[in-house]
Amino acid sequence: MDFVSIRIITSDVARLVEFYERATGARATWATEDFAELNTAGATLAIAGTRTVPLFAPGSARPADNHSVITEFLVDDVDRVHQNLTGFVTDFVNEPTMMPWGNRSLLFRDPDGNLVNFFTPVTPAAIEKFAR
Repeated sequence: MDFVSIRIITSDVARLVEFYERATGARATWATEDFAELNTAGATLAIAGTRTVPLFAPGSARPADNHSVITEFLVDDVDRVHQNLTGFVTDFVNEPTMMPWGNRSLLFRDPDGNLVNFFTPVTPAAIEKFAR
């Protein structure tokens, strides 16, 4: 089994796609006006509109209602990314911070309130774990 993507349900697909394109530098591939994907080397971030929910199970997902998942992106320099996002991201949860597991992490919210973590491994063990 391979983990290949995570999907965010939103009431405004275009707004959220634009946010993630700017935050990540990845360009989205649009399948329909209700579904787009941003592909990275490790996985895909899918963004889908509320009209797609009934295709799986009516009422099974609600936009802007996530309180437990953090979408994480490995970046080369989290401090530089933080500088680039300042003035664009409106809700930083924390500034770049050293985590006990060896990553320097930047936590913020997307326009729907979903938590996003950009991180850079900095300890030898973390660097080895995420070696590309």
